[in-house]
Amino acid sequence: MNVLFITADQWRGECLSALGHPHVKTPNLDVLAADGVTFKRHFAQATPCGPSRACLYTGMYMQNHRSLLNGTPLDARHTNVALEARKAGYAPTLFGYTDVSLDPRHHGSGDHVPGGYEGVLPGMESSSLLTGEWEPWLADLKAKGYKLPDDFWGIFEPQSAYPGSDNKGKTFAPARFKAKDSGTAFLVDGAIEYVSEKRDDPWFVHLSIYSPHPPFVVPEPFHDMYDAEKMPLPIRCDTVQEEAAAHPWTDHYLHNQRGKYFTYGANSRDNLDISELDLRQIKATYFGMLSEVDAQIGRLLDHLKAIGVYEDTLIIFTSDHGEQLGDHWMFAKFGYFDQTFHIPLIIRAPGDIGDKSRGSIVGAFTENIDLMPTILDAIGAGIPSQCDGYSLLPFCAGLKPQGWRQEYHAEFDLRSPYEFEEEIPLGLSIKQCAVNIICGERYKYVHFSGLPPLFFDLENDPNEFHDLSSDPAYQVVMLEYAQKMLSWRMEHDDPALTNLHLADDGSVQQLQAQ
Repeated sequence: MNVLFITADQWRGECLSALGHPHVKTPNLDVLAADGVTFKRHFAQATPCGPSRACLYTGMYMQNHRSLLNGTPLDARHTNVALEARKAGYAPTLFGYTDVSLDPRHHGSGDHVPGGYEGVLPGMESSSLLTGEWEPWLADLKAKGYKLPDDFWGIFEPQSAYPGSDNKGKTFAPARFKAKDSGTAFLVDGAIEYVSEKRDDPWFVHLSIYSPHPPFVVPEPFHDMYDAEKMPLPIRCDTVQEEAAAHPWTDHYLHNQRGKYFTYGANSRDNLDISELDLRQIKATYFGMLSEVDAQIGRLLDHLKAIGVYEDTLIIFTSDHGEQLGDHWMFAKFGYFDQTFHIPLIIRAPGDIGDKSRGSIVGAFTENIDLMPTILDAIGAGIPSQCDGYSLLPFCAGLKPQGWRQEYHAEFDLRSPYEFEEEIPLGLSIKQCAVNIICGERYKYVHFSGLPPLFFDLENDPNEFHDLSSDPAYQVVMLEYAQKMLSWRMEHDDPALTNLHLADDGSVQQLQAQ
């Protein structure tokens, strides 16, 4: 069996035409969904990129792997999906990036670690490494005759004086590179070449795509694929002041936003002043970015079919986290709202495993920590006891696992995205920055270790506008959710050695099956 593990960056969970999105067109992922299983309530467990990917690759909640920020090292004692796949005879190969900060106690000189916060996941072989300076891709563009800007981020600046861009938003003009030369196309080209060479041997490809991460820009013909005038405005309160009144953290972040600017030359601190024209165009451009990625994924899937390896390949498509896209007056992924954590997931299981469920949509709550166990289960490898997630293969086989989770869980740290730029926000201590989220069918509870909680009734308030944490009518059910959160954290405390026992003679005994 082969493994094709695809991750996008900041792809919102509802943005698949297979799920009936009113605007987005993802025909190639729709074909994959028809041949696999779509998980419509799939969620990331952390933000931003580094902590979220640590969850994805280790199968662990952030409370256990403790990589809290971009740049927080991932403890080398934790194994991961690549290391475990190696034990099963695979050579996991990376096209893109993993954003894993390596443990300085085990890598580098102690005061310098290779890769910085954008290190390569241990166990992954890097074929086309695209970190923040884009070196292999930019070298490819230069070899093709492109004139590169002095500032490497300038490659994402839209074309200037583009015909028809008058009275359009700032992100309307297409990228300076052609679609066949985009960063996504570059990675897919590498993956196609690799699987062509490996077609007779089992392979494991991790295709990690940067798009639709901002800056929001996309090449022709995707730049005008969606009409900005038909795009709805973001879901938000009428005024920033009304939105900010929801919670002290909301107020702070709204006025101190971070993250990559929406277009080259902009500043995220000015997100509150983005015009309605630009807000509509940003959404149209973002959808165009999704369709461009979809087209490149389609090219890769068609190649797998052409060389005869598609049928024997486990294919997973997901994202590291979502994108606020102007909802609640926010961009990026630093809030407690579902737009930050809800992400897509499609799994196409090969052979008899998936034949009973092809084209189905699963409504159960699934989490990115489930993907490491799923991959290892599919390739016949053992699932380490560190994993907090569970294999999703039973869903792919048309089964309904007993005792499945009834909520999703997520975490983030209030020091992100500020990290070491300034003092810890809101006068909190470094140990008062944790935020935990538990969200079920109807209710959502957000616990701040150093600030008041939030509680939402999603049946009556699906957009999370009205905090009910002080409403006497909701005190009992909020207490129930607080207790659920406490039980969840207790149940998932790090189990590394808890199920082992040393007998009187020193022999190591397993107390219970993992």
